[in-house]
Amino acid sequence: MLKNTKLYFACRALLGICFMIVTALGQEAAPSAQALAAQLDSSLQDGSSVVRLRMEIRQPTNGNKSVMQLQVKSQRNKGSTDILYQIFWPKERKGESFLLRREGEHAPTGAVYTLPDSLLLLTPAKMKDGIFGSDLSYDDLIENFFTWENQTIVGKEVVDRVECQILESKPGKGDRVTYPKILSWIDTKRMVTLRVEKYTESGKLAKRIDTTRVAKDDTGRSVASSFSLQRPGVDSITEIEGSNSKHNVNFPVNDFKPDALRVVK
Repeated sequence: MLKNTKLYFACRALLGICFMIVTALGQEAAPSAQALAAQLDSSLQDGSSVVRLRMEIRQPTNGNKSVMQLQVKSQRNKGSTDILYQIFWPKERKGESFLLRREGEHAPTGAVYTLPDSLLLLTPAKMKDGIFGSDLSYDDLIENFFTWENQTIVGKEVVDRVECQILESKPGKGDRVTYPKILSWIDTKRMVTLRVEKYTESGKLAKRIDTTRVAKDDTGRSVASSFSLQRPGVDSITEIEGSNSKHNVNFPVNDFKPDALRVVK
């Protein structure tokens, strides 16, 4: 009897240990909202890189379509971000470019170069405009909402057969933002954002971005390499496909100065 009692308590203890291990693994698989946002923020700070993009802007109702090939240079580090977009094709638009910079909590700044030779600074109001006539705005490129003060997991949903955590991001009182609420559908296994929805102050959906392809970049990380962007009520769809990414690039200091916009390399 004593032997059976000892065996009973030993089994109970073992089951208790197994339960704690399973619970710990479950907690690790489902990070808190703040931890999830911090991981996504960290993945964006990927240092210096260059990538080629194909951008297509379609108007389904009238059938109009324009296609561009772009090169993007960027430096993303904790505390500062520099982004340079340049059109390589079509030939008649080759050289059109813009530069964006954000440092700390300061408002983003930038400059736009248009042909034949016009260089203008981007005002805060212009940050809402679409790049190269697309549905993607300057704000979309430079704003990192994963750093906002208020992060909440508001549910789960399957996107493209992948169960995602839905992360709600809202700014703090001192944050300067275009959209006061953003929802992100996160594939927590690959740590990739599969969908983003941006909402106006009145709660109306303003913009939806869907990842259409996930691929490995040159560092071996899973990234959203292609996506589609739509604005409700607007007869326009912007699709972007990335390729040939390269990290740890040594850029000359002047590459991220306004005067560099006049030179296509």
